[in-house]
Amino acid sequence: MTRAFRVLVLNQISPFGLERLPSDIYQVGKDIETPDAVLVRSADMHSMTIPESVLAIGRAGAGTNNIPVGGLSRRGVPVFNAPGANANAVKELVIAAMLMASRNLPEALGFVRELDATDPDLERRVEDGKKRFSGYELTGRTLGVIGLGRIGALVAQSAIELGMDVIGYDPEITVDAAWSLSSQVRRAGSVAELLKASEFVSVHVPLLESTRHLIDARNIELMRRGSVLMNFSREGIVDDAAAVGALDSGQLARYVCDFPNRTIHGHPRTVALPHLGASTTEAEDNCASMVAEQLRDYLENGNVRNSVNFPLAVMPRSSSWRLGIVNANVPNMLGQISTAMAEAGLNIDEMLNKSRGDIAYTIVDSNQPVPDSVVERLRAIDGVLRVRYLPLPA
Repeated sequence: MTRAFRVLVLNQISPFGLERLPSDIYQVGKDIETPDAVLVRSADMHSMTIPESVLAIGRAGAGTNNIPVGGLSRRGVPVFNAPGANANAVKELVIAAMLMASRNLPEALGFVRELDATDPDLERRVEDGKKRFSGYELTGRTLGVIGLGRIGALVAQSAIELGMDVIGYDPEITVDAAWSLSSQVRRAGSVAELLKASEFVSVHVPLLESTRHLIDARNIELMRRGSVLMNFSREGIVDDAAAVGALDSGQLARYVCDFPNRTIHGHPRTVALPHLGASTTEAEDNCASMVAEQLRDYLENGNVRNSVNFPLAVMPRSSSWRLGIVNANVPNMLGQISTAMAEAGLNIDEMLNKSRGDIAYTIVDSNQPVPDSVVERLRAIDGVLRVRYLPLPA
C-alpha cells in the first residue's frame, strides 16, 4: 500500500502548485500534525519548533532567509526553493522601476492626484505642472546588472530590447546562465568597473554575509553622479543609510527598491514598493508548482533538485528498492555503506554520491528488499544524519 505523506502549509500556497501533490498520496493542510514536509512562503520559521518528523522544507520562492537552514542541515533535512520561477515577474518590475525613475512618474502621479477635478482651470494647471516632471528616455543609457542568474539575464535582455547598453558582473556565473546571456552584454571584471560605467544599476544576488551591504557608501561614490540604484533582490544588499546620504548629496538621483523601512521611508527621491517582486498570479503558480514537484521527487524517490543546502543528486531508479542516506562529508562513508549492504547479502545496482560543503548525500538502489536491520545498521554509522528507505509500492 502506498504511504501517505503529510505536508504542512504555513502560508497561502497557489492551488496550481498544490495540485502537484495528488490527494491519494498526500495529505496537505494548515493543521497537519507530525508533518513529513513543510511548504512555506514568507512565514518566519526561525521562531517555530520544527517537528522531528519533518523530512524536507519547500520554499515557494527563491530566498530562504526566513528558514533556519543551518539547523536543518544538521538534522539532515534539505531545504528546497524555486530559483527562477518568479524571474519574469521581477524582470518586469525592474523595467517598471527604470521607467518610474526616468520619467518621474511617482511625482507626476502625486501631482495629478492632488488636482481638483472641479477646478475650471484644470487643463491649464495640468499643462503648467507637467514641465516639472520632464524626464529622459532609456534608449542609449547604460544599465549595470550585478548577478547574471535567471532574473539578471532576463533584465539584461529586456534592457537591450529597449535600446540600452548593458554591462554585467557575476564571478560565479553558471555555464547554463552564460549560454542564455546575450552576447551584447559587456562583461565587467569587478563591481567597481560596472558601477563606474552605469547610469542605472540593478542588483540580483542572494543575501549572504559576503553580499550584505554589497552596495555601500564607498561603492555608491563610484557611480556616475545622478545615477539610479535599484534593489529588487533582498533587503540588506544595499546599505540604505548610504543610499539616503547619496540621494541627499545628489550622487544618486533615485533609489528604487522592494523593501520599505524606516531609513528610506518618506524620502522624496526613493520609491519603495511593498515587496511586489513575485506578486503576480503567474509567479506564485510557477513557484508553488516547481517546489511541490521537487518535494514530491525527494519524498518518493530521494532525488534532490534546487536545494539550498544539499547537493544536486538525481538518479533514475534501477530497482524498486532505494535508500537515501544523508551524512557528514567525511572520509570512508561510502566504504561503510557498501560494507553494511554487502555483509547483509545485498548487491548494489546503482549508487550516486554527491557532496556540498559539510553535507554528503548518497542514493543507493538495491537488487532486493532492504531489511530493517540493515537500515538500522546504516543509521548507527558515526556521521550518518538520516537514512530513508524508499521502496516502490507493490
